Amino acid sequence: MTKRLEGKVALVTGASKGIGAEISARLAAEGAAVAVNYSASKEAADRVVAAIIAKGGKAVAVHGNLADAKNVKSVVAETVKAFGAIDILVNNAGIYEFAALEAITPEHFHKHFDLNVLGLLLISGEAVQHFNPNGGSIINISSGVSTIAPANTAVYTATKASVDAICSVLELAPRKIRVNAVNPGMIATEGVVSAGLHEGDMRNWIESTTPLGRIGKVEEIAAAVAFFASDEASYVTGETLHVTGGLR
Repeated sequence: MTKRLEGKVALVTGASKGIGAEISARLAAEGAAVAVNYSASKEAADRVVAAIIAKGGKAVAVHGNLADAKNVKSVVAETVKAFGAIDILVNNAGIYEFAALEAITPEHFHKHFDLNVLGLLLISGEAVQHFNPNGGSIINISSGVSTIAPANTAVYTATKASVDAICSVLELAPRKIRVNAVNPGMIATEGVVSAGLHEGDMRNWIESTTPLGRIGKVEEIAAAVAFFASDEASYVTGETLHVTGGLR
């Protein structure tokens, strides 16, 4: 694999499993030193770090629940302490729980918006203060649901529509910091499997309406993120890339 990110420092949030873990592995394989952020499972984050190091890469686990504003500064500080100025921030940390309209509560709403939107904004605001003076790249992991809009996802879909909008309004271009989003379709991550969405009616519906006729793989999301993080995307900012097999 080419080392497009040699010498770069990346912070990947929510990276102990699933898409975040694969993104961390891909960025490390391309030469970046990676801070693997986790909220709950140190053991899982340590496994991601160990796998990267075993392949000759550089990585460290960094704890912090980004829904708690008090954790934001420490996540960035630990990243900078380990590797120096940041070049790449991947905002992957997020939560999704589906609920019908009549079941939506303030707790359900705030649980999603506090992490998926506010946490993303807070960590971005803190990280850019420690970015390389030459600029860099922020990649927000949004979701195909922002346009697909499946049933019983009003709050989750609203958070991801917000993430899409954020990419176009963060005024960081004068600082040479590019901001883009990657919107995955259904990916069979641990979270999707535990929610029972990897099989049955939901998966059948996705596959039957997706032009490519299948769900996606974590590697396909990581590849898109690596492109946005690299100099090959040096003239791309404010964009939202749907990696959904053509489903919109």
